Amino acid sequence: MEMPASHDAFDTAAQQSRAETPILIRGRPDFRYDWKRAWTHFRALIRNKEDTTQVFHIFEALPWKGIYKEATRFLESEQGKALFLSEPFLPSLLDDHATLRRMPAGSLAHAYCDFMEREGLTAQGLVEEYETFRSDRVRLNDRFEWYFERMRDTHDLMHVLTGYSRDALGELCVLAFTYGQQPSPAHLFLGYAGGVEIRTRLKSKAPVLGAVREGQRLGKACPRLVEQSIHELLPLPIQEVRRRLKITPASKYAECHAEWRKIGIDPYDMIAPVAA
Repeated sequence: MEMPASHDAFDTAAQQSRAETPILIRGRPDFRYDWKRAWTHFRALIRNKEDTTQVFHIFEALPWKGIYKEATRFLESEQGKALFLSEPFLPSLLDDHATLRRMPAGSLAHAYCDFMEREGLTAQGLVEEYETFRSDRVRLNDRFEWYFERMRDTHDLMHVLTGYSRDALGELCVLAFTYGQQPSPAHLFLGYAGGVEIRTRLKSKAPVLGAVREGQRLGKACPRLVEQSIHELLPLPIQEVRRRLKITPASKYAECHAEWRKIGIDPYDMIAPVAA
């Protein structure tokens, strides 16, 4: 009687198959800017800030043109090759809160779980939202696809590491931070256009655009999170991770919140009454 293959044999075969994945399949489309489309979808987002599909449209209209070159550079490196094999799909790691909670108290893992549970979010939820938006797209089996998806899947980690919450300004500051990591014009367009919108609607001394600029600066100083081993960072004390990634406190963002509270504005509900 033939014995079934061992689990280790299956793992070895899967790793071998993954190791043979090409870096960049030929024929991927070139990127072009469409500012008119971006503006149309931005106005739709302002009318309904919960309609996050508008953000996906804006990123399609204003892509990171240098992504193929930068992704290929990383994927050809020894670090990139190792990370591609060791962290195939981040949401599986990030949504396993039972395992993350067994990591040390005060770690990035605990801070991440606290944030996601408090906000009612999952990493897989963002995947599903994006897949629904791009339901007609053809998935290409190359390493670039992994790199591209990893940019999406580290978004909430950026919130946790920077201290930017999910209020309107916090989201804009994370976008500006992300520009320093992944320089798509969409990040700056959303960050600054949104900042102008907030400043116009809420007359106050809050340094809104200063907070967005600060986010951009912090993101530029930080090594690309997409290229770090998330598995290695999660068990570390969150302050140590911030030191490693050169992420310093977002003082202008905190100043905005303090200023708004002084004049009776809730930073977490300041746009809703106007946009309704």
